[in-house]
Parts: sequence; structure tokens; C-alpha cells
Amino acid sequence: MSNNQLAVELRGISKSFGSVQANKNVNLKIKEGTIHGIVGENGAGKSTLMSILYGFYEADSGEIFIDGKKVTISNSTEAIKAGIGMVHQHFMLVENFTVLENIILGAESGAMLKRSVNDAKSEIQSLEKRYGLFVDLDARIDAIPVGQQQRVETIKALYRGAKILILDEPTGVLTPQEADQLFEILRALRDQGTTVVIITHKLREIMDLTDNVSVMRAGEIVADLKTSKTSKEELAELMVGRKIKLELDKSEAKPDRTLVSVKNLGYIDDSGVARLKDINFKLRAGEILGVAGVSGNGQSELLEILSGIKPCSSGEVQINTITITPKNPTTPKKIRDAHIAHVPEDRLRCGIIPKFSASESSILGYHKDKKFNGKVLTKLENIKNHCLELMKQFDVRPKNPHIKSANFSGGNQQKLILAREMQRSPKVLLVGQPTRGVDIGAIEFIHKQIISMRDSGCAVLLVSGELDELISLSDRIIVMFDGKIVGEVEASKADEKTLGLMMANAHEKEADE
Repeated sequence: MSNNQLAVELRGISKSFGSVQANKNVNLKIKEGTIHGIVGENGAGKSTLMSILYGFYEADSGEIFIDGKKVTISNSTEAIKAGIGMVHQHFMLVENFTVLENIILGAESGAMLKRSVNDAKSEIQSLEKRYGLFVDLDARIDAIPVGQQQRVETIKALYRGAKILILDEPTGVLTPQEADQLFEILRALRDQGTTVVIITHKLREIMDLTDNVSVMRAGEIVADLKTSKTSKEELAELMVGRKIKLELDKSEAKPDRTLVSVKNLGYIDDSGVARLKDINFKLRAGEILGVAGVSGNGQSELLEILSGIKPCSSGEVQINTITITPKNPTTPKKIRDAHIAHVPEDRLRCGIIPKFSASESSILGYHKDKKFNGKVLTKLENIKNHCLELMKQFDVRPKNPHIKSANFSGGNQQKLILAREMQRSPKVLLVGQPTRGVDIGAIEFIHKQIISMRDSGCAVLLVSGELDELISLSDRIIVMFDGKIVGEVEASKADEKTLGLMMANAHEKEADE
């Protein structure tokens, strides 16, 4: 097979949503039998472009060629017929169906389902063997781990005849070990002739996995490069349009007195499920304690209890001047009054009100302060000036307090929330997913701000799904699995393999072996 043959060619693709131009005259060539990466900041147009290729959107103008032939793809059925499969960031699986039922759903081969199941089983088993994609076909989706669910999505696409496989942010919910297994599978697919397209914001993955990479900025492709001829630094600069410092300057921590003490903390949710089990740790002034774990292992509940959103079911928390027990719950207002700031994991649900102006979002939670309120009316000029000052300090763009919060990019929404919480010099800072969905340029800025909070004597609890972020920012890291702390490691001695094994609760088994 010649690697010069094109599996995909896009010519002059443009797409607008109202006044927002997502793709602008995009030309892209993807060679057959290669792994091709597409990188860019949020809003650069990557997912829109691939959604056009997969038939989710129709381009306003431009042409699509598959294997040199011009095609029209106006829906995903036509994309599948053209040999294109897509594994979405959020899996499209029916949780109470088995693996086999999910794979054949919508692609049954005959009216008699039994015959269809038997036909499918042997075909899927040969796909599993060929690519090393083994999954228990009789297991229910909700009973298998996330890494296995992703395999199901991949088998589903191959079973439908995909010769071109698109993966959107495929490692977002995987442990490092699951990501490594995925990469082995993708290399095997490539080596047997499948063309793989991967959309990711993780530059290390691009460097490790891809043969070629296209960089998008503001809806356009600004570079097409052979991966072996580029670097993470060059890709970051192309994505943002300026030099980015990927390494973090951080001095040694100087921890002081304990500001957070958690003893035997437990939480049972409304369904009777124990989400936190016997949690114990301490956090001191002047240090960053990172919390690692695959999403859904209790990190969110821990943050919500410490910030006063949820009550605990057992145990005790001492956080600055507040004691929290089941009989003595607290509230977010009491937490804020005790100089404890909270940057929530989900900024749109808990951090801002999208329909509010930036100036209104900039005082949420602190809106009863005297400087914002007169005897009868709010002091609008004070609120506007306060917001402008935050925007200057934290480089929020555009610097216009009157714009609706929803109309700022994710990175600028996040900077506004961080500014609101940090500018009061809290004693304790609770931060959830500080750079989720944030552009690489804003990530650099946010990391610097978190380090400066630590250096000013603040105790920082950092929950993040990005292991490289946890390792570079934290002084110590605790790892959560199934609502329990399963390990603690000094960040200076941490690596992704060790943390990944802890996140899968497999570290003790490996140590024994």
C-alpha cells in the first residue's frame, strides 16, 4: 500500500453557525494507512471539521474526497457507507445493553435477530483477534470499565466497515495504562491499513502516536507537519500564535500550619451509594495537594463537601475556622465568610450564570458585600469597576463587563471565576479541573496564578483529570479509587505510570508481583 494515496481530502471547507465562522476555507489531506493528528485551541474548529466529515454537519461550501472520489456526506449513515467511523468524546452506548447488543444495534444483518447475533458474533471475534480488541461480548456496558467501553465503540465502527476511524479526545477518561493500550490498538489498526484521525489537545500524545499533524487556529489550518520533524513547543506556538512556556517555574514549597484536616470522612448519596469512604488527609498553608483519580471516584463529592454544597454522612472536617460534621453541616456562604474560596469543576453549572453579564458573574457569592450594595439599590458603577479590575489582573478578554458571561470563551470564563475567587486572598483555595476545556495560552496563565496563591501562604486543594498538570503543580498527590484514598506520593517522585496504577487500584498487585 502506498502511503502517498490519500484516504481523505477536504477542499475549501467552510462552516458558520450564525455570526461565528467555525471553519474557513479548510484544505486538508490525510494519507491512507497513517495516524493523523489534528490539534488546536478550543474553538479552533477541529471537532466541527471532523463532524462535517462524519455527516453531523453539512459544510456551507467545499468538497470532500474519499479515496480520490468526490462524495456527498449529509448524514452519518452516508459517512458509514463511505467507510468512515467515529468514536466520540462521550460514548454513544446503551448502558443496560450487552457489548454485543451495542455493537450490532442499528446494523442487524437480517429480520431474524438470532441469525443476526450469530453472524455478528463470529465477525466481531475475528475483529477482536485481528486488532487485539478483546472485550467480553456478553457483559453489560455499565459493568465494564471506561477503557473497555471505548474498545466497544472502536469495534462498533470497524464492524460497520470503517476504513477511516476518527477519535475525538480519546484519552480524556482513561488511565495512562488504558491510554497506552489504546495507542497499541491504533498502531495495529494503522499497520493493517486503517487510516486513523485523532483530535486531541494533549501534545505529548500527538508526538508519541501520530505520523502527521495538522494545526488549526481560528477555523483555519495554519500548518501541516510530519510529526517527527516538529516539537511540542513548535505545535503550542502554532496553536496560539505566540511562544508558550510549557515547563512550569516552581520553587520548593514552604508548608506552614495545617488549615484542612479531614478525618474518617464518609458520604452516602440520595440513592444510598457510598461515594466517600473513610477519607483522611491534611493540607497545610503554603502547599498544593493534588487529587488524582478517574472521573467518578469521589473527587467531586469531596470538593462539594469541603465547599459547603453537600453535607457529610460521617467523619469530621476542620477547614480554616470551620468544623463540619453530620450534625454540624455548613453552607457555601459560611465557607466564603471563613476565607475559603472555591473554583467549581463545572463552571457553567456552578461558576457563572451564562445569561448574567460578566460584571454580575464577577460578584456571584459576594454580591451582598457592602461595597456592591447601597441601602436600596446595588452600586452598579462599583460592580462594573470591580469587574474591570479583575479583567485587567487576569487578562480576561474582551475587557467588557457588560458582555453576557455565555459569550466569553471557556478560557476567559474560567479566568473570570479564578479572578473572583483569588483576589480576596483566601486562606484555603479549593480548585476543581482548573484548565478543563481551556486553551493552551490560558493554561499557562492559570498555572502561574495557582502557584502564586501557594507562594502567598494559601493552602490549595487541586482536583484535576490531567496527570501532567497534577504532577507539575502539586507538592503532594493523593489518589482516589471507588471513594477511597488508595495512595499518596510526593509530586517530585510521581510519574504517570505510578499514578495510573493507583487510579486503577492495581499498584499493590503490581508491587506484589
